[in-house]
Amino acid sequence: MDAISRDRTVVGMPDVDLDAVKKPSREEAMEAVRTLIAWAGDDPRREGVLDTPKRVVEAFEEWFSGYHADPAVELDRTFEDVQGYDNIVFMRDIEVESHCEHHMAPFIGKAYVAYLPNKRVVGLSKLARVVEIFSKRLQTQETLTQQITDAIADNLRPQGVAVMIDAEHQCMTTRGVHHRHASTITTQFTGAFKTDVELQRRFLDFCNRK
Repeated sequence: MDAISRDRTVVGMPDVDLDAVKKPSREEAMEAVRTLIAWAGDDPRREGVLDTPKRVVEAFEEWFSGYHADPAVELDRTFEDVQGYDNIVFMRDIEVESHCEHHMAPFIGKAYVAYLPNKRVVGLSKLARVVEIFSKRLQTQETLTQQITDAIADNLRPQGVAVMIDAEHQCMTTRGVHHRHASTITTQFTGAFKTDVELQRRFLDFCNRK
């Protein structure tokens, strides 16, 4: 069951009702790209850009595939046979490839995700998959950090969740202020990670460990 078949809303974005948004056809999307090529000052009939609308649409299907995936499905299967393990589960250096919702420019970086199990754990690849699903939508980094945290907290019901994202935004590096080496760090903590300063420090130490 995916994000669309559940209730026609985008999971993690309750204000987006897919029934209220008419999805353009593939040809309409390609025509929009032709319009942008012409607006930029080029000829969409020129040989070099003749197939660009098709390529852009195919790229959009990959870049924004997260709208059609449900993180709850990824976190649904858990395991309780952990031999009493009750310490941090931490995954570092998860690739983040997303697009800024303000300029549709990429922002690229790493996510660091941890949770403190409450009798059950989830497959490690599922944590990376949750990051990927939310990343493959139009985003702000702040919202992305919160959505990852909420999905893990809501579905695993752990004792606490910690998420940090460190990313470079091309809307800053290639336009506007042109600060090419600036990166943005966002964090979110719930439960024990929010109330236990030592646990929070351990998480941040893990994030900074080379």
